[in-house]
Amino acid sequence: MTTATLAAYSLLAVYSGAAIYVLAFIAYVVDLSGRSREALAARPAVSSATTAEGSGAVVAPPAPPAAASAPARAGKAGRIAFALTVLGFAVHVLGVVLRGVAAARAPWANMFEFAITGVAVIVGVYLAVNIFRNVRYLGAYITGLAALLLMLSTLNVYIDVVPLPPALQSGWLVIHVFVAILGTGFFALGAGLSIAQLLQARREAGGAGSRLLAGFPASEALENTAYRVNVIGFAFWTFTLIAGAIWAEFAWGRYWGWDTKEVWTFIIWVVYAGYIHARATRGWRGAPSAWLSIVGFVAVLFNFTVVNLFFKGLHAYAGV
Repeated sequence: MTTATLAAYSLLAVYSGAAIYVLAFIAYVVDLSGRSREALAARPAVSSATTAEGSGAVVAPPAPPAAASAPARAGKAGRIAFALTVLGFAVHVLGVVLRGVAAARAPWANMFEFAITGVAVIVGVYLAVNIFRNVRYLGAYITGLAALLLMLSTLNVYIDVVPLPPALQSGWLVIHVFVAILGTGFFALGAGLSIAQLLQARREAGGAGSRLLAGFPASEALENTAYRVNVIGFAFWTFTLIAGAIWAEFAWGRYWGWDTKEVWTFIIWVVYAGYIHARATRGWRGAPSAWLSIVGFVAVLFNFTVVNLFFKGLHAYAGV
């Protein structure tokens, strides 16, 4: 089978994976809607009673919104959504593998390949975390983000299979870049948890909030899970920074050169280091820690998009 044929099949698999993610997104939204109706229906209602002084309305104490640390169990739509996510992930990974076979190398040497591999890892991290902790309530966020990023990358930064530039012809391409992608996957999940935390905290405080959040855990539980996920991502990102410096010495004869990509990788490391330090030693809880988590992931996206496309440097391998 020719390189062009394999690349075409790879692109078809990526498109198919994106389509399945869209179906999963719809099913997740339907599931969240069903969970919210159940949670709202379970709240105590106003009951009529007769007291010693006369007749009156007695209001039962309201249940705290989303008080449970664990989310409600998924219904039929939720199980269908999760199954579609697994199917979409399998088809998506097939597309990544075919791209690698077509190129005869690791499929993350340019912006398009990094994007399709990175999105696969984001979904894979979500599925893996569900083995240890139920985070299926984030399924709409994960599949919606995955479908959006895949469509943007295939439509805007797709390039045909090309040979590796000399500086990338190294085993560090596999180690350094893949670990960076793993860190990105955990940061994406952490950002989703932090966004849910902010919305849930607002809802718990009596402010306006989507009824879809009724099936989510409490904001404190969301914050704790986000912290654990971001710590794992930070460990991967620390290795990325160190491995990148070692590779730079082999490729360019220096460990650090203040290249734009290097600077932004370090900025991201500093943001998450500050997030972990402030929460662990300064007692930052609630909105401040959530915003730091979100800012960190925005910096990751900025590093991947704006820095790749508009800043020239030794790391300019976007290919577009």
